[in-house]
Amino acid sequence: PTPAPSQAKSVAVESEDEVPEIDEATVTKLSPEQREQYAAKLKQAGNRAYGDKAYNKAIGLYSQAILCKPDPVFYSNRAACYSAMSEWDKVVEDTTAAIAMDPEYIKAINRRATAYEHQKKYSDALLDFTASCIIDNFKSESAAQAVERLLKVFAEHRAKEMMASRPPKLPSPIFVGNYLQSFRQKGRPAGLEDSVELDAETGKGQLQIGLQGLEKKTGEGYEEARQAFEKALELGDLGEYEALAYNLRGTMRTLLGNHAEATEDFDKSIELDPGMIQSYIKRASISLELGEPDKADAEFAKALEQDKDDPDVYYHRAQASFIKGDLAEAQKDYQKSIDLDKDFIFSHIQLGVTQYKMGSIASSMATFRRCIKNFPKVPDVYNYYGELLLDQSNFSEAVEKFDTAMEMEKQTKPMSMNVLPLINKALALFQWKQDFKEAEQLCQKALIIDPECDIAVATMAQLLLQQNKVTEAL
Repeated sequence: PTPAPSQAKSVAVESEDEVPEIDEATVTKLSPEQREQYAAKLKQAGNRAYGDKAYNKAIGLYSQAILCKPDPVFYSNRAACYSAMSEWDKVVEDTTAAIAMDPEYIKAINRRATAYEHQKKYSDALLDFTASCIIDNFKSESAAQAVERLLKVFAEHRAKEMMASRPPKLPSPIFVGNYLQSFRQKGRPAGLEDSVELDAETGKGQLQIGLQGLEKKTGEGYEEARQAFEKALELGDLGEYEALAYNLRGTMRTLLGNHAEATEDFDKSIELDPGMIQSYIKRASISLELGEPDKADAEFAKALEQDKDDPDVYYHRAQASFIKGDLAEAQKDYQKSIDLDKDFIFSHIQLGVTQYKMGSIASSMATFRRCIKNFPKVPDVYNYYGELLLDQSNFSEAVEKFDTAMEMEKQTKPMSMNVLPLINKALALFQWKQDFKEAEQLCQKALIIDPECDIAVATMAQLLLQQNKVTEAL
C-alpha cells in the first residue's frame, strides 16, 4: 500500500550500512524507540568516519545522533573531532555539555582539560586533570603526570605575571645568603671598616653602609645593601673602591635577574681592576643562567689567567660541571678547590654530593663523616648529609640530621635562619610516615621565618596536592 504523506517523510533504515538522515524537523516525527535506534546507528557511523579521519563528516553524524538522543558520549565524541581539528572552544563547549550530564565522565573531563591547556587556561586545566585523578583513584599515570606538569606550568605562568607587575625585589634571604656564601668571605677593604667614620652622603659612605647591610644576613639588610650600592655609584668619587662597587652592584642586579645590567657592571669592574676574580666568576654564572655554557667556560679560563691558584674559580667551575652533568670534572675541581683552601666547607659538601651522584656511596658517606668531624658546628653539613640519607630511605637518621641542623641554625643565626632543614624534615616525615599534619606544620613554620622561600611554597603545594586540596595547592 502507498504510505501516508507523513510516513513517506519518516526515516527508514533497512540495513546495517544504511545511515538515517535526521534534522530538527524529521526527528520530531520519530518514536522514542526509533530515536534510540537511529542514535546508535549514527554514533556507529560517526565512529567509522572518525577512524577514517573524516572529522567534518563525523561531526555531522554525531550532531544528528545528539538530535535523536542527547547523550554525554555523543558530545564527547564530537569534542574528539573538534580536538583533532584544534577547535578548542568547541571542544570545551561539547565536553562541558557531556560533563553536565555525567559529572564523573573521565574521558570528557580529560578532553576538556587538554583543551583548556591549549587555550593557556592552566588553572582550569589543572582543576580538571586533578578531578579526573580523584574520580579514577589516581589509577591513570598520564593524568597524574598532567597534574604535575600543569602545576609547574601554572606556577611559572603566574610567576611571570607577578614579576612583570612588581617592583624590583630581591629573592628570599636564604637564596641571597647561599649565593653570597658560595664565594669565600673576604674582610672589608682598608678604609671601609666600621671604625672609619664616613659621610653617608658620599660614595664611600654608601659603600660602607652596603657592606654593613650584607653582614646583617637578613632580608632587610640585603635590600639596604642593594640600595646603598646603587647610590654609591650615583654619588661617585669612589677612588680605589670603584671596581668593588661595580662588582657589588652587579651582584645585586644578578640576584634581581637583571642580567644585562649586571654584566655591564662586571665588565666595568674588570676594566677598572682585571684582578677582580669574582667578577669573571659572576659573569660565568650569568652565562650559565642564560644557557651559554661555552661562554661560562671562557670566563673561568680568563679568571685562571689572572690567578691560577684562586680556589673560588675551581669551586664555581665545578658547580658548572655538576650542572652540565660532567661529574668527573666537577669532582676534580672540587678537590682542587679543597687543596687550595681546606677551610671552605662548601667544597667538601659538594664533593660528597658529587661522589654520591657518581655512585660512590661509600666515598660520599666517608666525606660527610669527615665533614662532621672537621666542621662540627656547621649546620649545612648535617642538612646535606640528611638529604643523602633520605635518598637512601634511611628516614630515622635523616630526620636526626635535619633536627641537628635546625638546632644549630637557631643557635647561630636566630635572625636569619636557613629553613631548608625544616623543609627537608617535612619531606622525610611525609615519605616515611605519610605524616601530613607535622609536614605541613614544618612548612608553615618555614614560611613564617622566610615568606619568600620558593622551596617551602613548592613543598607545601605538593603536600596539599597529595591530599587532594587542589584549591589550597594552587
